[in-house]
Amino acid sequence: RNVVSWNAMIGGYAQHGFGDKALNLFWQMQRERIKPDKLTFVSVLKVCSTPATLVQGKEIHALIIQGGFESDAFVGSALVDMY
Repeated sequence: RNVVSWNAMIGGYAQHGFGDKALNLFWQMQRERIKPDKLTFVSVLKVCSTPATLVQGKEIHALIIQGGFESDAFVGSALVDMY
């Protein structure tokens, strides 16, 4: 598995209303030490805009900062939408 296949799965779940599965896959990706890219973050942030998922969204925001993606326009827009 590579980041492209992870992104396809996370994005597909996020787009079709399976936010819990998208988040679970994202955290599994982290456990397997696959480095997310900006598309990963944009996809997973889409499902972090509810009160129930905001804490995870904040954790993902910290990972975005650690990875140096906070200056990317698409990631920044996804963060604004999340908050």
